[in-house]
Amino acid sequence: MKRKALTVGLVAMVSLVAFEYMAVAVAMPVVARELGGLELYGLAFSGAMAAGVIGTVLGGRWADLRGPLAPLWVGAVAFAGGLGLAGFAQSMEMLIAGRLVQGFGGALVQVALYVVVARTYPEAMHPKIFSLFATAWVVPSMVGPAIVGVVVETAGWRWVFLGVPILTAIAALVLFRGLAGQPVSGGQADTAPGMLGKLGWAAVTAVGAGLMQYGSQGQVLLLVSGLVVLALALPRLLPAGTLRAARGLPSVVALRGLATGAFFAAEVIIPLMLISQRGLSTFVAGVALTGGALTWSLASWLQGREVFSRMTNLRGGTALIALGILLMGAVTFEPVPIWLAYPSWIIAGFGMGLVYPTLSVLTLELSSPGEQGANSSSLQVGEAVFSVVAVAVTSALFTAAASGYWTVFAATLVMALAGLWVAPRFGVTTPGHQKTAVATAA
Repeated sequence: MKRKALTVGLVAMVSLVAFEYMAVAVAMPVVARELGGLELYGLAFSGAMAAGVIGTVLGGRWADLRGPLAPLWVGAVAFAGGLGLAGFAQSMEMLIAGRLVQGFGGALVQVALYVVVARTYPEAMHPKIFSLFATAWVVPSMVGPAIVGVVVETAGWRWVFLGVPILTAIAALVLFRGLAGQPVSGGQADTAPGMLGKLGWAAVTAVGAGLMQYGSQGQVLLLVSGLVVLALALPRLLPAGTLRAARGLPSVVALRGLATGAFFAAEVIIPLMLISQRGLSTFVAGVALTGGALTWSLASWLQGREVFSRMTNLRGGTALIALGILLMGAVTFEPVPIWLAYPSWIIAGFGMGLVYPTLSVLTLELSSPGEQGANSSSLQVGEAVFSVVAVAVTSALFTAAASGYWTVFAATLVMALAGLWVAPRFGVTTPGHQKTAVATAA
């Protein structure tokens, strides 16, 4: 019963963070019109992302040093408090302040939950737990927009922010009961060397990602400057050798970044392409993405039951992502039948469902007890920053090619194919680790 309550609490917390991430994107046009300050629209997103990078790095180090409970509860309070501040905002500046606090708190929660899983569940259960986490991220993308639309139209946009803290309190209570008596208190590391330095580099990384985001709208100088900043700062937050996909944990982090970056950068442009170029309605275009979300959940469920080997999940999943992007790219050309868009993203979503949770499992398996927080932090930072870079670069290519949709799919296909090369490299661990991922895949 304790573990059941723990699982319900964990999944509920992940779902709330995921729902609010999606809900804000849907509600923000209405918020910006009512509060004014449309020139600050982008900052409401980039600010939360920047705070999230810092929170992820701090949360990982904190969880290793003192255990995951402190960052978990501080993060939950900050997440709910930031939402409350945004919900009561009387100006765009106040709303952005709330988004900063919310983004920071949500990041603390996410990385702490990884360490909770490592401490409380046997290793054999990790695939099932991370399959639930993956589903908890995907389901809000299917049902969330409709819910948010109803809330905005009936109760007003403020309840998109104010309703979630109430649900967060309920989820936290369930999680608190599930954590009682579990071996999560106390840290596994005596010191956290270089914590202040890591936080500094996290701040610099956030600035670089923000520069790329703003530069993607045709400001080449900002785009290049952001890329240079990231080239200097990001490697200091990731396992050594990540950017060259060294064997072991670095390749796991690199593949997570490549797969998510390719998938999300392509997904961003799909509705625009289907509506503007192929003439579909908003609803019919959205169905293509829903199919991908459904198969992501299905594949995550299969991964949790270890239907396929780890190597099959990574190689096969990455190949399916590449195939889905290739087929969707073909739809940008008029002679290709429009119906191909639907199986294309069903294929890509299935691939993500195999790859994404498998990499979460491997990260914990390749981490010693004193590194679980730091390595989970690296995985999440790499995913976020790679995705920002992928979206920024493909947006810039799209603009430079005069709305050439094919350029986006060509660039993301290259990323997915790079991931296919990286996928088998998880089989040898980095120096200092005793177990290998090959052994776990056997």
